[in-house]
Amino acid sequence: MEIEFVASVAVVTPDPPLSRKLFVDAIGLPLTKHADDEYYFSEAVQGAKHFGVWPLSQAAEACFGTTEWPADRVVPQACFEFEVASETAVAEAGAELEADGYTVLHPARTEPWGQTVVRVLSAEGVIVGISYQPWMHEA
Repeated sequence: MEIEFVASVAVVTPDPPLSRKLFVDAIGLPLTKHADDEYYFSEAVQGAKHFGVWPLSQAAEACFGTTEWPADRVVPQACFEFEVASETAVAEAGAELEADGYTVLHPARTEPWGQTVVRVLSAEGVIVGISYQPWMHEA
């Protein structure tokens, strides 16, 4: 697989208001609320394409289709997404990860906002996504 850049870094939190208190109130990151949920993010933090504070319940929904993180899995602390050149490259990356012995949390799929992503969980408790986000490739 050929990674083009780090697309996203997010803290995965079981307590979104407490995490926002650190990242928004104390550190002063310009995070904004996404629609009607508890996800806060910015694409204006210098050096990062995207930084977010991702509620654990939303991470569970994205990975397993339920708001509860499975008890038999390590609880994630963060999420890193690495960008590839195309939707096809995401699917190929997922197959490559599986061939290398990693269990994908879900197969490559296109999310409602247009991101194509496949995710695995590292031994350290990091959700690792291989993604293609068209808007990040526009000139």
